[in-house]
Amino acid sequence: MPAGRFHWVFIESMKLQGIFPALTTCFDEQGAVSREKTVYNITKLNKIALTGYLVCGSTGETPLLNTDERIQSMRWVSEAAQSGKILIAGVGAESVHETVRMAGLAAEAGFHAALVLSPFYYRVQMHKPDLQLLFFRSVADRSKLPVLLYNIPQVTGYDLPVETIAVLSQHPNIVGMKDSSGNVDKLKETVQAAKPGFQVLSGAGVNFLDALHVGASGAILALANPLPYACVTVWEAFRTREYEAGQDWQTRIGPAGRLIATKYGIPGLKYAMELNGYYGGPPRLPFLPPSQDAKVEIEQAFDGLRS
Repeated sequence: MPAGRFHWVFIESMKLQGIFPALTTCFDEQGAVSREKTVYNITKLNKIALTGYLVCGSTGETPLLNTDERIQSMRWVSEAAQSGKILIAGVGAESVHETVRMAGLAAEAGFHAALVLSPFYYRVQMHKPDLQLLFFRSVADRSKLPVLLYNIPQVTGYDLPVETIAVLSQHPNIVGMKDSSGNVDKLKETVQAAKPGFQVLSGAGVNFLDALHVGASGAILALANPLPYACVTVWEAFRTREYEAGQDWQTRIGPAGRLIATKYGIPGLKYAMELNGYYGGPPRLPFLPPSQDAKVEIEQAFDGLRS
């Protein structure tokens, strides 16, 4: 079968359902990316019914990594991941050229899809639907991997319009999106407006059950690093229509999710991972580890949720 034909068949059969941890990047005490700790975390996560992994997303401190470190992390996760896991690479860059280059390197590392961030640095020019359309279409035309749109207005300052997403959903190499806005009403509108089969994943740990109820196919979550079992439990309860159980678990993990998402960020998330037996390790400067008071608050929020 020709390579191009295999590519399109794979796109049509890719099911982005369930829970994907948005992986943190493991740094050692000297600040270098650590293969040993990366493999340690993936080996533990492989034992849980996760659909796959996202590498080099926002949770991975990706803006603080160089290209070699990004590709190293992808290769280590690819080597350690259990067969059957879907691997998504964050390939965000401001130019079409660099985004496509990163997607090609991710493909060589064994990844299955590319998460593409909206360009945002030149905000006056780039915060326009026509240029966003041009960017994503140009990337999708050239990418060796199926493309997922990445909407995270907290970072980019730009919320992809529903109309723009609907148009992009028609592209044969754009298979879905990660929406980290936390806006469930808009996510519902997106699902309804997009082409049938376009898969929308929630990126908000505090309300992803609500997103599932309005049509999200799954979730890519930072919170699934320290609480993978709890996040999968919510998904399984939704999948089996045990809605009360799902809501109970979403309510239980909500305070911890809000604390990490809005107050302590990646340093707090990494400390929470340590509480549950995963390697969190230090964040990369200019991030600082949480203070002693912050650690106490995180311990209280995660009390009763430890695996």
